[in-house]
Amino acid sequence: MLTTREELDDRLPGAARAWLDEALAEAAHAADRPDTGTGTPDRPDTGNPPSGTGTGNPPWETRFASAGRHCGTEHADAVRALLLIEARPAAPDLARLYAQGTAAERRAVLLTLHRLDLGSAALTLVEDALRTNDTRLVAAAVGPYAAAHLDAHGWRHAILKCLFTEVPVEAVAALADRARGDAELARMLHDFAAERTAAGRPVPADLRTVLALTATPAAAPTEES
Repeated sequence: MLTTREELDDRLPGAARAWLDEALAEAAHAADRPDTGTGTPDRPDTGNPPSGTGTGNPPWETRFASAGRHCGTEHADAVRALLLIEARPAAPDLARLYAQGTAAERRAVLLTLHRLDLGSAALTLVEDALRTNDTRLVAAAVGPYAAAHLDAHGWRHAILKCLFTEVPVEAVAALADRARGDAELARMLHDFAAERTAAGRPVPADLRTVLALTATPAAAPTEES
């Protein structure tokens, strides 16, 4: 769970609090002037170009990139999340910010998606993260936004990605609800376990955890009186 603004105020030194106040004010100003965004294709590239913002991008994006330097790396995720929530970037601008960012910046974007009221417009960012083997990004990608917007096929493969990269399945939001009674997921898990066994590799304990969830019957629909 990300640190709240009140918790940050208690933990940050005075200079960092002042910096954060200015950063959030810049983000709020950008939200009030949505025409300041530069626009971009809504699918990020898969490279990792240097972090930073180009000419014409709003000042809060520079703050987003330098959050760790000013507020400490332990608070960077929370600070970046607050900036995103305040700025309310459109999906194309968020995709650009993600594509330009470091792994830490991309992680913060992924952790905040469910709080940005984007509908399914940011699914490409989740899909991009799930194509990587960066466990920080994979864990962030399977949060509440993925639980709400990934279709069944994509969600099942996200579970396999967690098992393959050894991301604990406790990172998966709504795991029990979505896995319940999922016979196709159970089949995929059995196949994955068989492949690991044939290759002489251990079967992750988390696989058994998820498999047990699939055996739980789906809730029967209630009859309306």
